[in-house]
Amino acid sequence: MLMRTDPFRELDRLAQQLTGPGTWSRPTLMPMDAYREGDEYVVAFDVPGVAPEAIDIDVERNMLTVKAERRPVAKADDVQMELSERPLGVFSRQIVLADTLDTERIKADYDAGVLTLRIPIAERAKPRKIAIGGASDRREISG
Repeated sequence: MLMRTDPFRELDRLAQQLTGPGTWSRPTLMPMDAYREGDEYVVAFDVPGVAPEAIDIDVERNMLTVKAERRPVAKADDVQMELSERPLGVFSRQIVLADTLDTERIKADYDAGVLTLRIPIAERAKPRKIAIGGASDRREISG
């Protein structure tokens, strides 16, 4: 069997072991992408191996918090772990949402280890045309 050594990978693994898994009081950062698609913002979080019921999404005022917990898989007594590189513990991300987003209508989907949130732009924040009144629309106020 051919074995390849990557010194940076070993340093990353050592740092992960020293800092330990994320906990609810000190979660590990969760990678994400965010982009605008039409009249909504889309935020996608990588949470592979996490059951949907282990994901918690909260919005308080304009602060969006996503927490997920990956627990170890129960193994039989006769199983001996040879290598364990997949991170376990709590992962979290907080995002400050703009006032122009409608936090009442956030939609969440989970597929293939990716949690996708769709946050619509509030109607009051969308561009609109303002009609200009002409001379015939003017009224004289007497008082």
